[in-house]
Amino acid sequence: MIDHLARGFALEGHDVLLCATGDSTCPVQQRWVYPQGQGIQGGSAVEFRHVAHAYELAAEFDIIHDHSLLGPLCVAASTRTPVVTTNHGPFDPELQAVYRAVAQRSIPIIAISSSQAGFASGIPISAVIHHGIDVERFPFCAEPGDYSLFLGRMSETKGVDRAIRAARAAGERLVIAAKMREPEEYRYFEQCVAPLLDDRIVFVGEVAGDEKVALLANARSLINPISWPEPFGLVMIEALACGTPVLTFPIGAAPEIVNDGVTGFLCADEAHIARRLTELDRLDRSACRQSVIDDFSTERMVAQHLDLYTRVLKRATVAA
Repeated sequence: MIDHLARGFALEGHDVLLCATGDSTCPVQQRWVYPQGQGIQGGSAVEFRHVAHAYELAAEFDIIHDHSLLGPLCVAASTRTPVVTTNHGPFDPELQAVYRAVAQRSIPIIAISSSQAGFASGIPISAVIHHGIDVERFPFCAEPGDYSLFLGRMSETKGVDRAIRAARAAGERLVIAAKMREPEEYRYFEQCVAPLLDDRIVFVGEVAGDEKVALLANARSLINPISWPEPFGLVMIEALACGTPVLTFPIGAAPEIVNDGVTGFLCADEAHIARRLTELDRLDRSACRQSVIDDFSTERMVAQHLDLYTRVLKRATVAA
């Protein structure tokens, strides 16, 4: 999302400085401390060094959009430049504490869905801005293959086993493309998923890039039976951009993304998913793609961010 925003701001004629790592491929002006992504092993010390360096460079800019946790908490006070921030995770007790402290510093907070904002527990939200994608990166497929797809993490909350049982009940072939790197992901796979695999329920591992896009585009549907209030759900709009309808549960941001009966189905349980898998021909795949063009494009996301920045800068000018 940060890459899309930076590119979009530049296309709108703005000067953009991206503070990422040296291996970033975003085609805007960049500065970095670390030549490569550090993962999570460095902890807060790595994050602090990164954001402290970024704020040192910010004096010449009109506004800072900080997507880190430590920046708004620990470094933003060191600059006179207005700062906004986005919470990309759930407003669970830990992040509520973080963003409550951020709000006390009068830093505008962006939520990525109305569902996510609903868990903010009194924390002021300056804007709800859904994620957007480059629709042209996802080719439309009017005539899909003979399978439905699960794409996500190998996690109980993502519902891989529920997707399998629903597909099997409907007689649907299912391809499972899932990240599996952490110990708990391996345990879940061995205990709950591997025993359910057969010649029609196929695990292909983790996919990315063109392989991921091809799987999405050629699927009859994306089965996404989440069991937690996911703040957004990027894979759903990626599927819809290809024309692939989404079958999911009406929790988290899913009802903000899936138009029930038009771009997919919001289902009550596994059995309901199984029934809806037999009704996919009712759905117009072109309507799925159009929903992303209308509501989840990079252009829309960029415009909403620029609108917020303008309001923040006007308030800063009045306050000065």
